[in-house]
Amino acid sequence: MENRREFIKKSAVAGLGLALPTVGISASSYNRIIGSNDRVRVGIIGFSDRFRQSLAPAFSEHAKAQNFAFVGVSDIWSRRRDEADQYLKGKGLNDSSFFKARNNDELLDRKDVDAVIISTADFQHALHCVAAVESGRDAYCEKPFAEALDDARKAVKAVESSKKIVQVGSQRRSAPNYHQANDFIKSGKFGDITMVEMTWNVNQPGRWRRPKLVSEIRKEDTDWDRYQLNRPKTAWDPRKYLEFRLFYPYSSGIPGQWMSHQIDTVHWFSGLDHPRSVVANGGIYSWKDGRVNPDTFTAVFDYGPDNDKTKGFQVLYSSRMNNEAGGVKEYYYSNGGMINLDTNKISPEGGLEAKYAKDMNMQANLLPTMSLGEAAKMETSANTGGDPMTSLHMLNWMECVRSRKEPNAPARVGFNHSVANIMATTALHTGKRVTWDATKQDMVIS
Repeated sequence: MENRREFIKKSAVAGLGLALPTVGISASSYNRIIGSNDRVRVGIIGFSDRFRQSLAPAFSEHAKAQNFAFVGVSDIWSRRRDEADQYLKGKGLNDSSFFKARNNDELLDRKDVDAVIISTADFQHALHCVAAVESGRDAYCEKPFAEALDDARKAVKAVESSKKIVQVGSQRRSAPNYHQANDFIKSGKFGDITMVEMTWNVNQPGRWRRPKLVSEIRKEDTDWDRYQLNRPKTAWDPRKYLEFRLFYPYSSGIPGQWMSHQIDTVHWFSGLDHPRSVVANGGIYSWKDGRVNPDTFTAVFDYGPDNDKTKGFQVLYSSRMNNEAGGVKEYYYSNGGMINLDTNKISPEGGLEAKYAKDMNMQANLLPTMSLGEAAKMETSANTGGDPMTSLHMLNWMECVRSRKEPNAPARVGFNHSVANIMATTALHTGKRVTWDATKQDMVIS
């Protein structure tokens, strides 16, 4: 089996081609024109916890008004297929025509599916998105968009050439308070971003663990070879199947799950597509349960124009799974103050005061104290129902499937957060500084 460094080199740096599972149909073989009164028939790719806890409730909030309906599910574990059927029946979201496909080939071969929601394992999102759009379907694709650079390249190319509507699950892009922060920064009133500090802290030893299911799943009830896609082939391991977020290269863990949300806002607010460089460190300091991905992670990014190194700012990202003090925080700083996206407040805190400006023959620079409109704080947690951000994000996708307008988080947005995640993960694994070559569109490990 390839070790971690060899996998990074092959999948993220060398740009080698990666084989996709065959789908057996082309984009031209399914291209139904959806009329304003036509029902949009949606297939579920992966009946995951994320789907059940957030995506299905978000979908159900708008399905009737938008005339969308679930028509089938694809999952390679037989138990999940049956659970999907029962869950949706209990919610009144399916009927006797609802089908259960053993894999995505079976689902995408059908003629009664217009769009799909992809909520599979982290490393599968990009390749499942490729298969969906190349078969002629629109897609709502969970984040992280990709966990390997070549997968990200394949996916963004497939989506943009297919002209299909793909919404990446970066739901902050549909939240009013984030739109208001973006508008304020883009207006110039905030001043140049000088620093961003972000945290995502929990104290949950069971986070991403599924011990009961691990003890119950049987290899013969699923398709382990198909599950692994283009990852190095290994012997059956139910933990890598069900607890994949703990194991690279199936997931990067903290970067893919949490940092992908927050670093996306940096790209959005700054107008920059990628970091110039990143260094990272971390380790498994508390939860020594066989995991590979760290329970504590810190990355420091340099952002700014590729052609002007004198301009830019730093992003400090930290996350730990062993102490929740600080919770989820996003602070944007300028010379005049800060935006606190935890409280949705703009304030002069930390801004240039008159007593210090005077010594340098400068003027004080202090932002006003004000709220980001009337936007309430919106949570992104996938642990409970009633997720307003995901609901708004799902609605935006539904509306764009009908209007054919670009959604709030198109594939390029997913590609960009994937670049930042993969750079940080590579820095962590190699102990090296990782830079982005904008001309070659590739990472450089130095």
